[in-house]
Amino acid sequence: MNTITFSRLMPRCLASLMPLFASIALAQDLGVKAPPQTRPVYIHNATIHTVSGDTIEAGGIVFDAGVITAVLPAGMTPAFAPGSNPIEIDAEGLHVYPGLIAPYTQLGLTEIQAVRATLDFREVGTIAPEVRAAVALNPDSTLLPVTRSSGILTAAVFPGTTYEIFGDAGPRGLIPGRASVIRLDGWTWEDLAILDDAGLVVNFPLTRPVVAWWMDEPPEGQSDNIQRAIAALDEAFRNAAAYRDARAANPDHPTDLRYEAMLRALPPTTAPSPAAPPQLPTFFIAHDMDQITGALAFAQRHGLRPVIVGARDSDRCTEQLKAAGAGVIIESSYRMPKRDDSPYDELFTLPQRLEAAGIPWCFASGEEAAHERNLPLAAAMAVAYGLPPDAALRAVTLSPATVLGVGDRLGSLDAGKAATLIITDAHPLEATTHVHLAFIDGRAIDLENKHTTLARKYLEKYRQLGLVGGE
Repeated sequence: MNTITFSRLMPRCLASLMPLFASIALAQDLGVKAPPQTRPVYIHNATIHTVSGDTIEAGGIVFDAGVITAVLPAGMTPAFAPGSNPIEIDAEGLHVYPGLIAPYTQLGLTEIQAVRATLDFREVGTIAPEVRAAVALNPDSTLLPVTRSSGILTAAVFPGTTYEIFGDAGPRGLIPGRASVIRLDGWTWEDLAILDDAGLVVNFPLTRPVVAWWMDEPPEGQSDNIQRAIAALDEAFRNAAAYRDARAANPDHPTDLRYEAMLRALPPTTAPSPAAPPQLPTFFIAHDMDQITGALAFAQRHGLRPVIVGARDSDRCTEQLKAAGAGVIIESSYRMPKRDDSPYDELFTLPQRLEAAGIPWCFASGEEAAHERNLPLAAAMAVAYGLPPDAALRAVTLSPATVLGVGDRLGSLDAGKAATLIITDAHPLEATTHVHLAFIDGRAIDLENKHTTLARKYLEKYRQLGLVGGE
């Protein structure tokens, strides 16, 4: 058995382990992806933060073939089959957490905001449910390894999340496609995809006119456009339901890719059976109270499973959210107060209010893809304003996994779930915490990225100038 001991005095501990798994180039955007796990791994003497249950001091965790096989209390050791040649990692003084999950991103669809050729998140047209975000992913995006360095190993990727009105041409981008759930390492988009279809995305319109200095459209024109947009959405879902019924009555009915893509978001026409796939959520991008309540009423009208994304005013309509059984993805804690009379900490304390109301919610960073690594800091801001640390950790692990439909395989450290986890020297929401090692489906992931390479480059510059030592 190979034994590796981690220490706070060993900043290159990752480099000592990686040769056992793969030879990875330093430039992650051009580097080799991690190969499948071929040997059992046993991590012990660590603090195991299961999220779903108790925290285990000096515990152990075993995983093989990409799946957690055991979570062990202190003093218990696993038995391995002869010839399995397990890798043992002594993680004394360190912590094991499930990999963090970013539930609302455009990772892999955008690289540089100022370069149009690197932006691939928006489809033309008004209703495009046949679009799947995963298909457009760039597996060699430099932003994936940068994001992984913060412990974020899984993400939901959304197609374009704004809609526009073009005069007589009508709205564009009301249904931009379907979200996908991805792992942040793989050769192709198929390798990255955990769920290529995680649910339908709907940009729900504002439900009342905006009166502001920057708005050049009169209220009457805005009201007309709002009605046109909602009517277009209603028509799309009515047509999809009619298509579903026609297909059920006549299997030879012509296929329409648009409506075929919406079927799993629609309610079943018969009593669901254990073998039937579950109804997928519909992700409504909605921020204002009127938007949120309008989206919930729309979901009820069409029998949809709503998840509200953005959800800035979600604490103002908790009863409606509970009645609808809706989940909430808070876009960010990094925003200015919305109204002139709003408390300065309005968004910092929003998670507490949702938690107290019993609403299933989770955190998104609200950042551009280049800064998705800041997700732990967005959650930490809520902790600074009173949210319990355990609730904040759950909001970036098990809660987003549940909202996204992958809670049975990700988000906590339990036997039978994917071995997607991180080893850290402290709580992952602390800005000073280092992620020493990461595994995705049991594969050891190189945490080198463009930032770490540049840091070494310029450290060498200052060594040459004699301004820093040789260590």
